[in-house]
Amino acid sequence: MAQTPRMVLDYWFETLTPKDWFMKNEAVDQDIRDKFLDLHLALSREVSAEWRADADARLALILVFDQFPRNLFRDSPHAFATDGLALKEARVAVATGLDQSVDANRRAFFYMPFEHSERIEDQKRSVELFEALGNENYLSYAKSHYEVIDTHGRFPHRNAILGRENTPAEEDYLAQPGAGF
Repeated sequence: MAQTPRMVLDYWFETLTPKDWFMKNEAVDQDIRDKFLDLHLALSREVSAEWRADADARLALILVFDQFPRNLFRDSPHAFATDGLALKEARVAVATGLDQSVDANRRAFFYMPFEHSERIEDQKRSVELFEALGNENYLSYAKSHYEVIDTHGRFPHRNAILGRENTPAEEDYLAQPGAGF
């Protein structure tokens, strides 16, 4: 059976809990691999009109490109390989107001591709979007991401995974309790 945007949304928002979204859990990672790896790979090659048909479909596509890879390919460069695709879709959604037509609890996932970017302009946009959303928890994370990019120009916690050398300042940052995301 072909997977649909509705199946992605139901899984992410109904099957999983917010704790599942942001906490490392091998069982959740494996479940996402079992259910959605083939879909992620197929959409990475080609996106059919169904995945851009409306706000919900575009949100599902963004989840497949932005959130699922962090589970599918944890601790691998592939975890970030479709971030650019997610950001492209998020930019379109925000520019056309699609983000405004979904529930505020789901809307944050339109904005996370901006937060995951290592470009300061995207980080500034992330903070603006999360300020407008009005959720203090998400805004706090957006500001933290912004500060890391503003200070280091990249996410130091990705360096080892991406084969990048740490600067001395990044070494100091990474030595702090709770560094990284």
